[in-house]
This record gives sequence, C-alpha cells and structure tokens, in this order.
Amino acid sequence: MIRLSVTRLRALMIGVLMAAGLSAFPGAAVASPTTAPGARPPYSLLQMNVCLSGYAGCFARTQYPKVLDEVVQRIQANDVNAVTLNEACSADVAEIAKRTGYHHRFSTVIYNGAPLACKTPSGRGEFGNAVLTKEAIRAAEDQPYSVFSGVEQRRWLCVTTARRVDVCTSHLSTDGEAAGSANSTQCAELAQVLAARGRPTVFAGDLNRRSSCAPAGHWTLTDADATQAPGIQHAYGDLRAPSLELEQATYTDHDVLVIRAGLPR
Repeated sequence: MIRLSVTRLRALMIGVLMAAGLSAFPGAAVASPTTAPGARPPYSLLQMNVCLSGYAGCFARTQYPKVLDEVVQRIQANDVNAVTLNEACSADVAEIAKRTGYHHRFSTVIYNGAPLACKTPSGRGEFGNAVLTKEAIRAAEDQPYSVFSGVEQRRWLCVTTARRVDVCTSHLSTDGEAAGSANSTQCAELAQVLAARGRPTVFAGDLNRRSSCAPAGHWTLTDADATQAPGIQHAYGDLRAPSLELEQATYTDHDVLVIRAGLPR
C-alpha cells in the first residue's frame, strides 16, 4: 500500500489542478511568463531622431544617404513592430517604409508659417515626424500643441494598428522644462493625449527634457545612459514589463532606443 504525506499529497493535488486549469484556460497563468525562456516579448518599438532636415548642425554627421541605410538596418536587425522617427523627411520615410515593408504615417511640421522643405540634398519632401508599423495602420491622428517657442511648430502623431495597439511620437520644443515654458505646456498636453487613447499604447520621442510627461498608469523609460544627448529621448506606455535597449548610432546625434514589452492580457 502506497502512503503519501499530507505535504506531498497537497503538492500533487495543486499540480493536477493547475494542469487542468491551464488546459481549459491558457490565459489564466497570471504568474507564468508570456514568452518562452530566451524569447523576445511580443511587442517592440524602435525610436530614432534622424536629424534629416538639412538645416541642423548635426546634419554633417548623417552622411546622407548612409543615415537611411542605418535606419533600415536597425529596423531589420531588431525586427520591431513599430518605429518612431523625429526630425525626418517625408520622402525619406517613404523610402524607409518601402525598403522595410512597413506601413507609415507622416506628420508635417510647420516652420515659419509653412511646411519646411528638406535640403542637402533637396527633393526629400517635407520636415516632420513619422510612425512606421509592421501591422497595417487603421487610423491616424496628429495635432499641433497649443504653444511653441521660436518658429518651429511642435506636433504629436498617433496611429492605431490592426493589432489594436496605438503607437505615438512627438518632438517637443527646446526652451527648457521650467514651469510656464512651451516645453512644459506641451508635456502636459501630451500626457492628456496619451491618457485618452483608450487602447494599449506605446509612445517614444525626443522630448528635449529629462522629467517625464507620462500620464498616470504609464511607465517611463529614457535614454539617460546614452552616449549622445542622454536623457531627453523618452518612451511611455501601458504595455506589460517593458525593457529598454540602447544602441549607439553612427550617422545621427542621438542614440537608438529599442523598447520591448508584453501585450495586455
């Protein structure tokens, strides 16, 4: 006759119940990892400020079109679901999308009252920000902030993907983050935009500040450990268990952010 201790019997019963529960309700394993050991989380985003207007002081380093090659290589190497680009040009973004097979939306920034044509070389479209996604884009929204400093308008851009994940980006003013600055006003408005999305959301962009603009319930990751212009590129979101990887960029003046996270249950 086989005798089992109470402790061992309890352990066996728990194991049987867990196995039965997981078979009937695979999503019920709240304490279990969502991916196999060594596997990447199911959602990822790559953020770059590519300095492509042709006017900024960083442009000499881009060695155009090498900067485009670098963006494409980073996207393909990291196999991300989404890409956010600041200081981009519309024709360059279309070229990156064509070479990677990603969908894209572009938000034109108004400069001195009109769209700014990128130069050196010319023919690269207008200056602004972009979101590219591996999944189809179902909707897109972009709006200017209520205030900006100098002659360059600042905007936010959000897209809704076929996966029901919203991806957003923005590039805030450079007048500092003190209370009352254009940057701080934009920061507060951005928090409201992200809080109102109503779907799982991930944001990344060059915010030209170190303190977070994330709304309540969103995490914050920054490039504080970057080798170039540290601390001013941010990522926010309400996806699960986010992680951040930094890669030093060769042909632009900001490092690359790669964010990986789990999708909500």
